[in-house]
Amino acid sequence: MVAALCALAAVLLLSACGTQLAGRTDGATPTGPLPWTLASPSRVTGAQLADDQRTLTVSVRVPDGKKPCMRALKAAVTASENNTVWVQVTFSSPSGDTRSGCTGERTTSTRVRLPAPLGKQKLVVDYDNQFTTDGAKLPALRLCGRFGCHPPATGCTTASYEQAMIAANAPMHSYRDAEHCDGKWLVIDFSWGTGPVCGDTTASPAGCASRLGDRWFFRAKPAGWAPITSGAAGGCGAVQRAEPAFPTSLCAGLAPLSASLHPSYPPPSPSTSASASASPTRSQLP
Repeated sequence: MVAALCALAAVLLLSACGTQLAGRTDGATPTGPLPWTLASPSRVTGAQLADDQRTLTVSVRVPDGKKPCMRALKAAVTASENNTVWVQVTFSSPSGDTRSGCTGERTTSTRVRLPAPLGKQKLVVDYDNQFTTDGAKLPALRLCGRFGCHPPATGCTTASYEQAMIAANAPMHSYRDAEHCDGKWLVIDFSWGTGPVCGDTTASPAGCASRLGDRWFFRAKPAGWAPITSGAAGGCGAVQRAEPAFPTSLCAGLAPLSASLHPSYPPPSPSTSASASASPTRSQLP
């Protein structure tokens, strides 16, 4: 009798284990099923427009793995205004959970019907991918670059200087202090306000008096002004070390940037560092 009961207990135990393992293959885990959440593509790779000028096919990169990693892919028109059509691509995926195994990616596509023929309107997919029919090899639309679908011509113009500032990753709200340009080469001095109260309309005007600055050198390229190097020293030394062809006429008369605009922070000497380690400041004390 005891032997029979032991055998029955063993069968029940094995059955329970088998049920748990089978459940895992269906998505259940010791901590519950994988959560599927709304997501956006990691990248938009292309857009095509059908002959009717309204049926849009968008190609995107989505998660991929051994198990299902994506479902309910769709594109939707979210706005059509200011000569621009906005399209958002979404899908559901468990890729945010490391248990999903969705560590790869694949390219797939989805379609959406535009409210009207695209024509000369700009198409924006997922906020920052701009496409246009202008200059495109239809049915594929042309993916616009960093400076828009129609970047300014490279030259000694305000619009072109703004493109150069973007190429140099100038801080937001920077303003140009000086430009030296001959159409093929460019120097721009720019600065920006600093301080915790800068921009606060209730603060005194002195709140934005503090500022930093920089000087960048550029060479004209078909796609716009391309940065060469930057430097606060006067003259041509910094730029001609990086690009010997830079014309002396544009840099010989450059004065050094003020130390207040371009401060220097040399590393502490070994003796200073050792002293600081031995005697912590008040702010370092617990």
